[in-house]
Amino acid sequence: MRKKRVLLLSEGFGTGHTQAAHAISIGLRRHSSMVRTRVMELGAFQHPTIAPLIYSAYRKTLISQPKLYAKLYKHQYNKSLNPIASMALHRIFYNSTEEIIRQLKPDVIVCTHPFPSKVVSRLKRSGLTTPLCTVITDYDAHGTWVDTGVNKYLVSTDDVREKLIEKGIAPEVIQVTGIPVHPDFYGQSDKAAIRTQFQLKEMPTVLFMGGGWGLINNEELMFHANQYREQVQLIYCLGSNEKHLQKLMEDPRMQHPNIRLLGYTRDIGKLMEVSDILVTKPGGMTCTEGMAKGIPMLFYAPLPGQEEENLHYFVGNGHGEAIKDLETIDDWFQKLIEEYPEFVNNRNLLLKERSKINPDICSEAIIDFINSTEITAQ
Repeated sequence: MRKKRVLLLSEGFGTGHTQAAHAISIGLRRHSSMVRTRVMELGAFQHPTIAPLIYSAYRKTLISQPKLYAKLYKHQYNKSLNPIASMALHRIFYNSTEEIIRQLKPDVIVCTHPFPSKVVSRLKRSGLTTPLCTVITDYDAHGTWVDTGVNKYLVSTDDVREKLIEKGIAPEVIQVTGIPVHPDFYGQSDKAAIRTQFQLKEMPTVLFMGGGWGLINNEELMFHANQYREQVQLIYCLGSNEKHLQKLMEDPRMQHPNIRLLGYTRDIGKLMEVSDILVTKPGGMTCTEGMAKGIPMLFYAPLPGQEEENLHYFVGNGHGEAIKDLETIDDWFQKLIEEYPEFVNNRNLLLKERSKINPDICSEAIIDFINSTEITAQ
């Protein structure tokens, strides 16, 4: 019996979309030995030279022109891409997609970014029969996700489901599964071994993250936190931002035994395991991973649009607090120092509860989708 082929398409505008695709891939293979998966950043695969330049320009625009990005986000919020924009996107950046699908012959296509979802939807209107499942990887439902070519939507919350219904999507094709994260985030690891691996001490610890792009650019926040370095261990993850990492490594204020500076790492789950507070931008994937690990979160500098919506969701559901000023840091750090044993005990109890959650809900929904499309085809 031939294994079912699942093609997972993402895009490199940030790292969370692709992390979600890999998490689904792992879950599918854990769930069934009769599934083969392939994860692909569609634009980068077709244009390996041009794509990194586009991603870099996008990142610079977010940093330097956040108000412009916010304006564009809000303007398009209730609108899908119009046919002309969709055609231009396809022909300029995704012109080989149809040939890729023809060669790989997937039984199902799963998209974790709106651009590939748009392109595949357009191909479906032109005759492509492969079922399309789109996984929304934020806590909001922007109009660019919406398309009549999508056969199944998997979403993070009931609120996102309702927003899709308001945008005209049929309720029966929407399923709430949560955002998929790597199954390891729902387990517990050997903390002593992790501390040995990263040369960390057993003491109050705070993890700072700026996403895969390492956008920790609030030096006032960082150096204020450094005032606690004698009592609190500080871990800064700079992602792929090597320039900023090198700058901080050369700064005398960052040179202390209780300060750790790290670049890109695949061990975020381990670092969350041995940390007591996570200070982060409210990216959908990072915050979902933090929620799975049961770590209290402090949110800074949300980008306009989806990160603001993510922040509202996590603060509203008691998973963290927005950093309004430096006093927020003071309050949490002092509480961590004064109540450290209680912090650790509460965290361990929450981790035990989170470890009971099935991390493969999204993947199981896709397996059910595959089975249902087989029945329909028959």
